[in-house]
Amino acid sequence: MGRKLTLFLVFLLAVSVAGGFELPVETTQCVVGVADGWNSSHATLSFYEKRGAIWRRVGDPWPARLGSNGLVWGLGMHPLPAAAATTKREGDGRAPAGVFGIGDVWGYAASVAKHPKWPYHQIGQRDLWVEDPASPNYNRHLLLDHVPATTWEKQQQMKQDDAAHALKLFIAHNAPPKVVAHAGSAIFFHIWRADGGKPTAGCTTMAEVRLRDLISHLDPARKPVYVLLPKTEYDAQRTQWKLP
Repeated sequence: MGRKLTLFLVFLLAVSVAGGFELPVETTQCVVGVADGWNSSHATLSFYEKRGAIWRRVGDPWPARLGSNGLVWGLGMHPLPAAAATTKREGDGRAPAGVFGIGDVWGYAASVAKHPKWPYHQIGQRDLWVEDPASPNYNRHLLLDHVPATTWEKQQQMKQDDAAHALKLFIAHNAPPKVVAHAGSAIFFHIWRADGGKPTAGCTTMAEVRLRDLISHLDPARKPVYVLLPKTEYDAQRTQWKLP
């Protein structure tokens, strides 16, 4: 993950524990995902930019797929509500809800259309993203100094025979430096399956053309974030959190 984006994600973590929460004033780009309810695997995404004190939507909303079991509160910038009985767990089939920083772009191709300062990593055989909660590298990128040989190493490989993961953008749920074991890993925006006919294990997926368009609009200087909430929760928090 790029150094500047990493430092911003650390800042976002500090914001979440400092009293009342609202989007940072530095954030002037926001991806908003709204689902019909906690158990919905469908969401509508919108992209907003802030000019002065006003959020304005850029372009039209577009459809996305979420976890097969819907949503549950995740670990991000936002404070967890006192009523949050459960939070994201590894393998629960739910997308993390809340407000999250956006990390680096990853892909199989040599390059992608993006802001010149947004970090991009071409995924090779030695790139792992660790989803094993027992590992000290849980929910972290790990670059091996050798071609994966063990079963465990092959299971963590980012490059699989899977077109849906040919392009992805990190969603900073349970992100370094403060990673909680079993709290969910490898949450990304990536390409959807079966033209949106299939849900995910917890990621947010969309048509490839939409993902490429989103990546091309992100500007690291504008500190973009991702807000994903059920509609009732979005409506309840919109004013207090200063959401678009």
